[in-house]
Amino acid sequence: CTVISVSLSHLPLLQPLWWTSIPFFACELKAVTPYRRGFFCGDQSITYPYLEREAIPDTLLIAGGIVITGLTIALGECYRVRFRGVHSRAFVRNLYVSCLYKELGSFLFGCCVGQSLTNMAKLSVGRLRPNFLSVCNVTYASLNCVPGSYVAQVTCRQPEQKMVEEARKSFFSGHSSFAMYTMLYLAFYLQARLSWRGARLLRPLLQFLLVMIAVYTGLSRISDYRHHPTDVITGFIQGGLTAYWVVSVCLSPPSGAVGLGTNVLMYDLLCQSGLQDEIMSTMPA
Repeated sequence: CTVISVSLSHLPLLQPLWWTSIPFFACELKAVTPYRRGFFCGDQSITYPYLEREAIPDTLLIAGGIVITGLTIALGECYRVRFRGVHSRAFVRNLYVSCLYKELGSFLFGCCVGQSLTNMAKLSVGRLRPNFLSVCNVTYASLNCVPGSYVAQVTCRQPEQKMVEEARKSFFSGHSSFAMYTMLYLAFYLQARLSWRGARLLRPLLQFLLVMIAVYTGLSRISDYRHHPTDVITGFIQGGLTAYWVVSVCLSPPSGAVGLGTNVLMYDLLCQSGLQDEIMSTMPA
């Protein structure tokens, strides 16, 4: 499969990617600080220890989510172009680049949307992580507070302000939302592309394993004392809904494109759906 260079000025999908990633980068670059939420004295849900080692660190999450999904899509589109004889009417003349551009573009668009929503929730809610007091390096005894009373402000003894800021971003879990989105998107992709009839259980087996990887990633955040169970559950829901929304909206034919009595241009969906041949066969000659 030969990849050719395409001028960035002719890639309309880059604009949505930039716009949807603005909230994400604004949060990552510390342009916005999280909401300063207090706590009730004696609340045991924020007294867990801080563990240096994480079961699924950020680098592994990104590599497993983006790299594996991206490589699978790249190989899948290469196979379709070479052996399935797919067609495209997109502005990109190279067939492989056209198909890869649409599939990866839709996937990355969903990544930007999901992570922007996650970071916006983290900053606006400001829920304290289970290890907040340990990160803050204080105890209820040192605070000398009355059990059950609300502590609006606390002076942390942690010299690294970055760790304190991160300890205020519990809701909702970015790991669980990102893992569920990437793995579920890949499961949807396999559903549309993997049509080998020699092993009928191969596709559902792979899809099951992908979902289990996402579930394990989210559950590991609870055992690492990084998130509360409700944070992880909400992340699963957000990631799953984002994947379903991207696949439904970005990779489905526009309404009214078929059955108008004339030869209608298919809005460049020929590389985006697993029903290209069936759709084209319904169009009048």
